[in-house]
Amino acid sequence: MTWLLYLSDYVIPFTIFYIVGMGVMMRRPVYEDFAEGAKEGARTVFDVLPTLVGLMVGVGVLRTSGLLDAASGALGHLSEAVGIPAQLLPAALVKLFSSGAATGLVLDIFRQYGPDSELGLAASLMLSCTETVFYTMSLYFMTAKIKKTRWTLPGALLATAAGILMSVWLAGRLGS
Repeated sequence: MTWLLYLSDYVIPFTIFYIVGMGVMMRRPVYEDFAEGAKEGARTVFDVLPTLVGLMVGVGVLRTSGLLDAASGALGHLSEAVGIPAQLLPAALVKLFSSGAATGLVLDIFRQYGPDSELGLAASLMLSCTETVFYTMSLYFMTAKIKKTRWTLPGALLATAAGILMSVWLAGRLGS
């Protein structure tokens, strides 16, 4: 296992030297290509920034207004019927928009129930098995200028629901 730690120290420098070396061997203007790529990246960040700010503000409003708790309370009976603990709902709903905010909610679950509890394990698995659907769709579709999303949203929501269900199921199997 020590060799893996030793190797991990050199992966990134090796990759950088490899890319620069290949560029030099192919007689590419490496620094100019890097500068052009950085310029394009900055343009992308500038184009995407309003969407990111809007999503962050929206998640903040959901959390502070109490609307998230109200929605979780209303949906809690339905989720319990299919086997999903109501305590996971706030994190599951927020995860659709923001991974960072969902992590904060999962930390609240850890504080209240413990990270090694079945609920803590389910929350950890859920955070790993689901995607920030609306963040990802808005970011990538806006960048690629795609207007018609077709089946992307229903498919992503279905995959998220499957991830949540499997997280709860796995936590039940691993916790016992």
